[in-house]
Amino acid sequence: MYKILSAAVATGVMVAGIAQAATTSTTFAVTATVQSTCSATAATLAFPNYTPGGGNQTGTTTISVKCTKNTPFTVALNAGSTTGDTYAQRVMGSGANTLQYNLYTTAAYGTVFGDGTAPTATVAGTGLGVATANSVQVFGQLPDNATNQAAVPGAYSDTITVTVSY
Repeated sequence: MYKILSAAVATGVMVAGIAQAATTSTTFAVTATVQSTCSATAATLAFPNYTPGGGNQTGTTTISVKCTKNTPFTVALNAGSTTGDTYAQRVMGSGANTLQYNLYTTAAYGTVFGDGTAPTATVAGTGLGVATANSVQVFGQLPDNATNQAAVPGAYSDTITVTVSY
């Protein structure tokens, strides 16, 4: 009987050893870095037809700036691409002929929209997320001054470069 009892005890130990399970765990980090980014688009600023002596002409356009959320940005404009362009007096060209105009930060036409060097100003904003555009208004004025009143009839144009710093 001793042998049988021993065998039963040994079998019970073996069954208990098979039924036991153990676990262990660990963790790991998941990381990502969101880079700041911005993009910009702009529509043409088209002044109405200008009749010399008929008064100043005004026009507007909107620069759409899309930046990552909470990214601060600054919009600057260059003087233009026509020979003779300056921030003090931008010009559109038609061949060798020019027509004066300028771009401003507000509809009051008091501050020239430029690169931030005196006396120009830039426009600042904060990104709303790349799916949502910030609208930056540009106000243009074509003065009915003596120079423009002497302009040769024709189609005039200039190209402005928009720079968004972030």
